[in-house]
Formats: sequence, C-alpha cells, structure tokens
Amino acid sequence: MSAASTNAFGFDDYFEHAEVNIFRLETLQVYGSSGEDPALAAFLAGEPHLITPGKREWITLVRDRTAAGCAMQRVHVVKEPITDYLRFELTWGYQPNVAAGEYIGIIPVPPGHPWPRGLPEETDFWIFDLGVLYELRYHPDGSWIAAEQVSEPAAIHQACRWRETALRLATPWQSYVEANPELARIVAQ
Repeated sequence: MSAASTNAFGFDDYFEHAEVNIFRLETLQVYGSSGEDPALAAFLAGEPHLITPGKREWITLVRDRTAAGCAMQRVHVVKEPITDYLRFELTWGYQPNVAAGEYIGIIPVPPGHPWPRGLPEETDFWIFDLGVLYELRYHPDGSWIAAEQVSEPAAIHQACRWRETALRLATPWQSYVEANPELARIVAQ
C-alpha cells in the first residue's frame, strides 16, 4: 500500500486493502457491546452455538483475505482463571475464526503471575501491513468506544515490537484449548 493511498482509507477499509498482514493484540478480559452479545447470551444459557450475522461476515473476510495471501493474526493475553466472557470467546468466538484461516495465539497469565514482560496492559490495537496502526478504545466495562488511527512513527514501531513479542510468547489456540479440558469439551460440542 502506498502512503498516498492509505490516507483515503478508513479503519474498516484496511481489512479489505491490507496486502501482507493484519494483526490484533487483545489484552482485555471482557469485551461488551461487540455485536456478539446475542451469541454470548446463548452461550451462557447453554443453548446451541449461535453464529451472528457479524460473525459470518468476519469469517468470510478471514477466508477471503487469507486466500489472497494476507496473514490474519491475533494474540490475546488471558488472565487465568478465565472469565465467562473469555470462556465464550476462546471457544465459540475463536473456533470459527481459526477454521477460516486466522492464526490465534493465547498468552496465559496464571494466578499470581505477572503480566508478560514486554507487552502493554489494557492496550488493544490493529496493525495493518506493519505500518498502519489503530489503537482501540474501550470503557472500563469493556464496551467499545472507538478505533483511533495513530500515525506517529515511534508508536507504530512500538506496536510492531509488541506484535513480535506477542507472537513469540503465544501458544497456538488449538494447543491452549486442548490443554484445558473445559474448553476442549465446549469446542467438541
């Protein structure tokens, strides 16, 4: 992507126009008002797996982008024991993403252990082609506020370092789920 063409894009456009890599760092333990609320409610009620229209769109995007050669990657730092929300996200949320081609890594933080060195706390972002950075803003309850483009080279460089650290420390989603019988049981349903 040329610098001139990136200025014409908005946040959502980068998902379609990134050429090499799309990466997300997730550090919150709960996200709200994400469009997945009906699926979360179904999960908590013990109902059958619900895939919302927004999730279907995401799965299609992941399939299309990865088929075009663009790597889709996400790493979530997860404090254990996990919340009900994370139980939902780690199973119903991530299973279809991985099946569609998204790499998802998990960095577990066991009780009493420090946050992973070299990674920010409560800082979420998307970085596209290692050069376009959007920091994500949330209310304290995890509900969405906005995605804000950050253009300072130092901030972009820092996000790239965090990306490298996160990918290095992450356990692949499948391995994390298999090591946690409760999650493996949910995924197998």
